[in-house]
Amino acid sequence: MIYRILCLLGGYCFGMIQTSYIYGRMNGIDIREHGSGNAGTTNALRVLGKKAGIIVFFGDLLKAIAATVIARLIFNNISPDNVYLYIAYTGLGTILGHNFPFYLKFRGGKGIAATGGVIVGFLDPIMILSAAVVFFGLCIITRYVSVSSICLVLMFFVEYTIFAFNDRYYFDLNNSNSKAAMIESVIIVGIMTVMAIYRHKANIIRLINHEENKLFTNKKEA
Repeated sequence: MIYRILCLLGGYCFGMIQTSYIYGRMNGIDIREHGSGNAGTTNALRVLGKKAGIIVFFGDLLKAIAATVIARLIFNNISPDNVYLYIAYTGLGTILGHNFPFYLKFRGGKGIAATGGVIVGFLDPIMILSAAVVFFGLCIITRYVSVSSICLVLMFFVEYTIFAFNDRYYFDLNNSNSKAAMIESVIIVGIMTVMAIYRHKANIIRLINHEENKLFTNKKEA
């Protein structure tokens, strides 16, 4: 249990590095008081421009990659049978820190770029390629970032579940502890997915009502 807590706390600390808030402050604004009020890539892009959007995207992506890769390096030696479980907990902590940073009164982003970093942190080329194709492909085709984001997290959960239950991540399925870790890690990824979709609830309502704004418009998008 202590490892799980440490992973959550460590990930939370990485997640609290709010790239959009920091970049906004460097430009004299609180990003949460402009545009949609969301401290994330899309709002930074709309409010501060393409350069800001790129910087924020990679900043949020890289903090999650760093957190999960560090977890991998640590637990590869300490608990190799459970390494993917601890990566998942670290990823969840990172997304929680991004979405709910305590020093910003728990007003953060939606965690999509951070989720992308968690996917990269599992170091599976199929998952990484799939994530890139789904997210950027749908962004280009639909121009709805919300659609791309929701499909990304759903793809992540489905693909991780399929791979995990097919021993894709090299769990020893004859070991009861590894079986438990595998199931638990899928649950943690499921929590990430539900949380991301919930954070997009306003977007989903606007999509249903045909009121959602497309990328590169000047309208407000939460």
